[in-house]
This record gives sequence, structure tokens and C-alpha cells, in this order.
Amino acid sequence: MGNSREFDIAFVGLKPGVHEFNYKVEDKFFANYKETDFNNCEATVKLTLEKNTSFMMLKFEIGGRVHVICDRCGNTLSMDLWDEFKLVIKQVENPEEMNQSEEDPDVFYISRTESYLHLADWIYEFVLLSIPNQRMCNEDEIGGLQCNKEILAMLKKMQSSTVENNHPLQKGLEKLKKNNN
Repeated sequence: MGNSREFDIAFVGLKPGVHEFNYKVEDKFFANYKETDFNNCEATVKLTLEKNTSFMMLKFEIGGRVHVICDRCGNTLSMDLWDEFKLVIKQVENPEEMNQSEEDPDVFYISRTESYLHLADWIYEFVLLSIPNQRMCNEDEIGGLQCNKEILAMLKKMQSSTVENNHPLQKGLEKLKKNNN
């Protein structure tokens, strides 16, 4: 992906030990990637890089906020981002072969001739993984100012009509429920 050098680290010039890098990720960062289902991203990435002689240990701490669409009512909802990811980087002669055969997703191989770590793709992936899968307001906030009350009313109406419906599938489901108890 064609992201700027802002997300590259020249690790060859770093002394062994712990180094810290901070990044701010906004909507423009995601323009080089596929379309996202969020906007107004204000993510922060704190990267701790521990350089050793034969490997590097990376720890990504993701924070911030992002706007998503509520799964329940369809209105915009602001959600917090927070997660941590660790990655071990090893330098080898044949990184492509090693990456294909490696079963641990937290280990990544680069060439011994490599002098930069390209972080953009990992940052992209980790920000996406930091967004909660279930995107709904809390139970105590349902029907509040941010909710689409028309959609909530329609959902309630659909829910009550489903319970009242004497559809053959509904009867079959009730039999399954009774058998499992």
C-alpha cells in the first residue's frame, strides 16, 4: 500500500534496547486501503520496539475513537478504540518461505538485508481489530438522543409480530427448544 514513510522505522540505526514511537491515524490514512465501515477515526498508536541482536519485539497499543453505524438503529455511534497487539520480527535468509510456513500469527520474518520496518499495514490491521464487533449503544442508552426512534419502533413491532406468528418454522423451533431443555 502506498503510505508515506511516516510509518517506516529505520531499525538498522537503532541501538539494542527499548524504543518508543507514537503515531496518529485519521481517515486519510485509510484512503489507500479498501473501503471501511467507519469514519472520523482519531486513533493513536503507541509502538514499543525492543531491539535485540536476533529479533525485535513490537508492542502496539491502540487507542482513540471512531464513528460507526449502530447495528440496532442505524444511526452514527462513537466508539472507543483500545487494544494491544504484540509481534515478533525475525531476520532470516528466506522470509517469504518462513512466513508461509509459520503457524504463529504473532511471528513475522523479514530479510536480513532489510533495513526498514514498514508498519502501515500492521497499523491498519490493528486499528480495524480494535473496533468492537458488536456496534450498539449500551442497554441504558437505547432510545436516547442518539437513537433512531422510528427504527426502534419498527424493530419492536417486528419482534412482537414474530412471536405472535404461527408460522410452521416457529412451531418447529419451539419443539427444538423444548427438546433441549
